Amino acid sequence: MQRAMSFLAITAFSTGQLLAQGGEVPSNLEKLSNFQTTGVTDFTFVDQGGDYAAGIRKTLERITLPDGFKIELYAVVPDARHIAIGPQGVVTFVGTRKEKVWSVTDRNKDRVADEVKDFAPSLQFTIPNGPCFSKDGFLYIAEQNRVLLFPAAEYFYESPDVAAFTLVARGDLIPEAEESYNHTSRVCKIGPDGKIYISLGQPFNVTPPDKVALYQKIGMGGIIRMNLDGTGREVYATGIRNSVGHDFNPETGDLWFTDNQVDGMGDDIPPGEINHQTAAGQNFGFPWYGGGSVRTTEYAGEEPPADVVFPAVETVAHGADLGMTFYSGKMFPARYRNAIFSAQHGSWNRTTPVGARVMVTFIDAEGNASTEPFAEGWIDENGEYLGRPVDVAQMHDGSLLVSDDLAGALYRISYGNN
Repeated sequence: MQRAMSFLAITAFSTGQLLAQGGEVPSNLEKLSNFQTTGVTDFTFVDQGGDYAAGIRKTLERITLPDGFKIELYAVVPDARHIAIGPQGVVTFVGTRKEKVWSVTDRNKDRVADEVKDFAPSLQFTIPNGPCFSKDGFLYIAEQNRVLLFPAAEYFYESPDVAAFTLVARGDLIPEAEESYNHTSRVCKIGPDGKIYISLGQPFNVTPPDKVALYQKIGMGGIIRMNLDGTGREVYATGIRNSVGHDFNPETGDLWFTDNQVDGMGDDIPPGEINHQTAAGQNFGFPWYGGGSVRTTEYAGEEPPADVVFPAVETVAHGADLGMTFYSGKMFPARYRNAIFSAQHGSWNRTTPVGARVMVTFIDAEGNASTEPFAEGWIDENGEYLGRPVDVAQMHDGSLLVSDDLAGALYRISYGNN
């Protein structure tokens, strides 16, 4: 009932916006919000065969995994970033740092995608990096400076026209004056409390002092949360440079997230981070700390906040830890249950490249965490990146999808004969 009321409220809000425009020609988003056609009829389809797909499969032959696991090409998806798998298992949505959101469908359920096409082609997206689903089928897409809501996306995606609404308007996610080309890849997840959590990277390598108070107030360099109708926004976490991956521990409900740390301090410092949040309002140390306990040069003379929460796991410097998910499936061996799978994208800021792999983090009974490589081999003997993993998502059968924005692909990791 609460979700139905929220849906009706959003519909009424969008209709009111349209009527307030008077004689102006409605935008495509306004038309979709009022269940009107836009006149757009064409999709962009992505070829799933040929030499390009064969080249990706060739690269996958060099990827190493623990015994019993295998990795295969699931789909060719240009610029593939964060992944949202539909609750009904009908379609997977994949964000990008450009202007497309892709819908990926395995129609014959052979665990290889048959169709990849753009989602809602009448809409103009701006860095729609972060799609996420509610359990009851509402798709949210976090853009650079806007959040859109798509009820029944697994049903409407077959048509160019989809039910679409504005959850957070441009200028309300962050002030337009703070828009940047840097650290603009938002991600979102629905928490166990029924709220949507959105990460807001701040645009600087190290935030200048005159921006710190503003960013802490609005949640840039942090994580915000709000109700699923866009009300009740609050800053949930601060002291985060640029988090591009978070998930909730299914056993405790606690939020865990990755963070990308300061560049320009050397090859081996500061460490990357996987963080564990246990209460609202915690501060994770940036910009006083560049990563882990390593102080930034810019804030070396300042006293850091006394209540800084240090990372649960320090990862290799400049590995660029991005998307992550807790594993709750039954396909993998028992030791992986409730472990974190995360993607290391690899950074530009290192003389010898690292990262470009999938990591697994185990959490013991006392809450201590340790990380190790799970799938690697996307850096060749010459130090060249052959792929750059971005996100990890669990499919309904317990296998994992991994996105790669360099190769433009989704990979499927399975265990045994699955």
